[in-house]
Amino acid sequence: MTSVAMRREVPAVVEDEVVVRLDEALLADGLADVRWLLHDALLAGARRIVVDLTRAHSLGSPALASFLWAHRICRARGGAVVLRGADRRIRDTVHRTGLGRVLQLQGGDGRGDGRGDGRGDERGGGRRSPAGWDDR
Repeated sequence: MTSVAMRREVPAVVEDEVVVRLDEALLADGLADVRWLLHDALLAGARRIVVDLTRAHSLGSPALASFLWAHRICRARGGAVVLRGADRRIRDTVHRTGLGRVLQLQGGDGRGDGRGDGRGDERGGGRRSPAGWDDR
């Protein structure tokens, strides 16, 4: 039996912030690749992971669970997981699950989402629907 050693490259310089870009094709193949991307970023010592969702249109609970897992590690290091460029459907899912108070939401341009401290809570400005969510 032949054994093939797989080698992964981990950056020599520890980056404080790592951006992980997700798209529909990556999510359609299952979450194994997404989990490995998060795992590699954490192994490299990232304190803050920015998940770029500008090309993703929906997230299931397993994806949110993966983000929460990464957030726990980042938080222990003094950082966080930030969801950047989430569309309305994803933002609603994050709020319905209560993760809007845990995961940070950021607009696609890198600025906060207009909700106060950038954590996705309802303290900031913007129009409100009768349910209390931002109508943007």
